[in-house]
Amino acid sequence: MAGPLTGLRVVEMAGIGPVPHAAMMLADMGAHVVRVQRRSATTPDDGVRDADRAMQRGKRIVLADLKDVDDLAQVRRLVEVADVLLEGFRPSVMERLGLGPEEFADTNPGLVYGRMTGWGQQGPWAARAGHDINYLALTGLLETMGPHDGVPVPPLSLVGDFGGGSMLLVQGVLAALWERDRTGLGQVIDAAMVDGAGLLAQLQWSWRAAGRWSDRRGTNMLDGSAPFYGTYRCADDRFVAVGALEDQFYAALVAGLQLSPEDLPDRWDRGRWAELRTVFAGRFATRTRDEWAEMFDGVDACVTPVLAFGEAPEHPHNTARTSFVTVDGIEQPAPAPRFSRGAGSAPGPAVYDEIDAVVGQWCEPDACGRGIG
Repeated sequence: MAGPLTGLRVVEMAGIGPVPHAAMMLADMGAHVVRVQRRSATTPDDGVRDADRAMQRGKRIVLADLKDVDDLAQVRRLVEVADVLLEGFRPSVMERLGLGPEEFADTNPGLVYGRMTGWGQQGPWAARAGHDINYLALTGLLETMGPHDGVPVPPLSLVGDFGGGSMLLVQGVLAALWERDRTGLGQVIDAAMVDGAGLLAQLQWSWRAAGRWSDRRGTNMLDGSAPFYGTYRCADDRFVAVGALEDQFYAALVAGLQLSPEDLPDRWDRGRWAELRTVFAGRFATRTRDEWAEMFDGVDACVTPVLAFGEAPEHPHNTARTSFVTVDGIEQPAPAPRFSRGAGSAPGPAVYDEIDAVVGQWCEPDACGRGIG
């Protein structure tokens, strides 16, 4: 793919979750991403092969056995001519393989070495196992999610693995590349999901300091408790989302529901939120989701239909923006963000290649890694 990162050479050490996602985003922006994958890959525990195939779009995949001396030497050659390396192993695993950042300090001093872990490279839990839900639990975020009278509910794997993981890893890589332009030197990025997920909640920490956010779930503005910021069941058992925070949007919501403002409780009185929610719920239950969507179409009331994955690609706004694409037979979100120039072409499926071929291409006279030629 063409794009603003055209010419950037990235080595991705195969793993799951945020590292392949981060590498995919770099590939979407034009980077030449080579994924080093185990020569004898095993079937995932869920028994579904190629479950992560959509995250391999736009990449070249090379196979290697990191316990084999010859394969390991080839991987080392690949890293020596790369701009960026991404890895998601537990701390010290890459060092034990002889692929740690210090190994390339002399041969590739410009290497940006991105390390993605759950708990970080240091700390008492650095070597401990964990998943998205565990990282959220330690940041205080998980406790805020879910109904006030139920248990905390994890938001898929979006906040830890991807929001606090891959997105922050990509930010770190791009920042390090910018700094490298001034110094000629790469550096190591310690991207921890527990850090990144916590950073995503900066607004809530700010509100908490100002007295606008409570530690008690079910009492806050953006956690689904406010009757004007939440979801409602419709007559067909589907849902609409309401985000009428500002006064003008709230007024449009009330008007669209054909309610009289004078008959409603003060929306800022949290003690009457349950009463107001009951009124709204009763009204939304009288029509189907799509009827409400049509009624609020073109009205700035911040009311939208809640779509399923299978419906999202067909929504007129998404089709107009080509927000979804089909790659290798898999329907999936299109690359983002978009650029006014140097825009990438449509992503293609991953292709398999040999390490020697990649190294030979990367080591052409005008395409050698920093510190190599």
